[in-house]
Amino acid sequence: MSTLEGIREALPGYARDLQLNLGTVLTPAGAPGLSERQIWAVALAAAAASRNAAFSRDMQALAARHLDAAHVSAAHAAAAIMAMNNVYYRFLHLVEDPEYAKLPARLRMNVIGAPGIAKADFELLALAVSAINGCGTCVASHERQLRQHGLAREAVQSAVRIAATVHAVARVLESVGGETVGKAVAA
Repeated sequence: MSTLEGIREALPGYARDLQLNLGTVLTPAGAPGLSERQIWAVALAAAAASRNAAFSRDMQALAARHLDAAHVSAAHAAAAIMAMNNVYYRFLHLVEDPEYAKLPARLRMNVIGAPGIAKADFELLALAVSAINGCGTCVASHERQLRQHGLAREAVQSAVRIAATVHAVARVLESVGGETVGKAVAA
């Protein structure tokens, strides 16, 4: 079983800031405006989007202690659908030809309409993954939706801070050896 301390200890010395940030952003005090469930769902979605399978498994083990099955599923669904949407909508933005935006996308996106969890919570997950994937159009759209759902800017910022930290940790751990995490965090 994974521990947060084990993940933090697996980070090399040059990533001390990431060690500290990971210990902070995954707490209610370090993620103002978010509930514990939202914190861990965002962290899991970010880990799933990180492309580091070992780290993603470890984060799922940690997140499962705080999430029900619906939120675990939604975190993975957000990572999956945003992997597709972020490429498509980034293309629409970057191509600089407004005619493409007039064409139907012809891509299934049903999970966005029926994510199995509160719509605002799914929007947080989609925002986090979109920030990782660098899709400005999607980031702006999900941020607007969150604000319409009544989330404060501080809560939105907290979600992105979690995504940024989790993603950076995943990348560093991948660069020092894909199996480092799994070995270091076994309890």
